[in-house]
Amino acid sequence: MGIGSAVQPPTPLRPLRRRDVSLAFAIALSVLFHSPAPARTDDLADKVSLCAGCHGENGVPQDKTTPIIWGQMEGYLYLQLRDYKSGARQSDTMGPLAQALEKSDLLALAAYFAAKPWPDLGQPRAPKDVAERAIRANGSVGCTGCHLDQWQGYGTVPRLAGMSRDSLAKAISDFRSRARANNPGMSDLMIATSENDLAALAQYLAGL
Repeated sequence: MGIGSAVQPPTPLRPLRRRDVSLAFAIALSVLFHSPAPARTDDLADKVSLCAGCHGENGVPQDKTTPIIWGQMEGYLYLQLRDYKSGARQSDTMGPLAQALEKSDLLALAAYFAAKPWPDLGQPRAPKDVAERAIRANGSVGCTGCHLDQWQGYGTVPRLAGMSRDSLAKAISDFRSRARANNPGMSDLMIATSENDLAALAQYLAGL
């Protein structure tokens, strides 16, 4: 640089976007599960600790749109992990993680989290008018035909009672837009139901 040359200011750092963070997390997971011994770990506890990064050390996710997996139905958890692994359900974070796991890992993780107690998020019960609308919507949609009367789920059908309102709303939105493509029947059902009824259902279920 010659004397008197203009000094160029440093290029400002670009802030990380959420997609960048997800990609970095996915790369870290891939390295962890595919690195040769001794760096590789086959210990269930290590895999569980990775799940806790998003789903919470105590079963309460930091991001309210992230679903509860503590106490969820074992069959449902396994099917979702299987679908992430196959690509039937898309996720920048969960896809690479599930693809790095063996079927035995998926079964073990599903059993581990299903055995945990369901966490109480302390969400308020829905107001009377919202609850009544949700109950009417259920009567026409027939949600409890699969999720059971108390919305506790069974087998491969998930529990909905006490889920985060935000995670319920996201699931509904993803089904309606078909962004979540691993259950076309649910997409058809959500599309056929009014948005106001679905919002009432999400608020009602969150407070159970």
